[in-house]
Amino acid sequence: MAISTGGGGAETPMSDINTTPLVDVMLVLLIIFLIAVPVAIQTIEKLRLPIMVSQESKDKVENLLLTVSTTDDAGRSAGEPGYEGASRNGECRIYFNNITPVDSTELRDMAYKRLDTIVKREGGPEALRANPEKIPQVHIRGDVNAPWRCIAGAIFNVQISGYPTVGFISNPVDPKG
Repeated sequence: MAISTGGGGAETPMSDINTTPLVDVMLVLLIIFLIAVPVAIQTIEKLRLPIMVSQESKDKVENLLLTVSTTDDAGRSAGEPGYEGASRNGECRIYFNNITPVDSTELRDMAYKRLDTIVKREGGPEALRANPEKIPQVHIRGDVNAPWRCIAGAIFNVQISGYPTVGFISNPVDPKG
């Protein structure tokens, strides 16, 4: 460890940085955040998010939203009177943009037409390669009781249509159990 005593004849300015005030400020900020974060988290838990109806926008590229479910044990689809929830033995049901029920062939055709329209509107595949954030994605919201064969079929059909990225939407875990 070296100490500069200032002697030796040459009067040069000292160029060392005094880090003590910086460390003091950082410790004070750390203590403030340790106290403030738990208070902020408790207030955020009471936040209620609105439920919005999805609408297709004309001014920007939007992701394709798919809901995958099955019929109930009696063969009724979601939205029909008496629907008791998805059954693992039920028939697959896919909803295009969370609204329109489609089968596998319709899903493939509608997804291809939608992607083709977006690619043409943006100026072709080269323009999308130059600006990758404009490439739409597919977001799948699968029912917890929907069998994997239904979800895998939806993934297969949208990837055949040309969508490069498929993601999943899930509901957050309820902190109160």
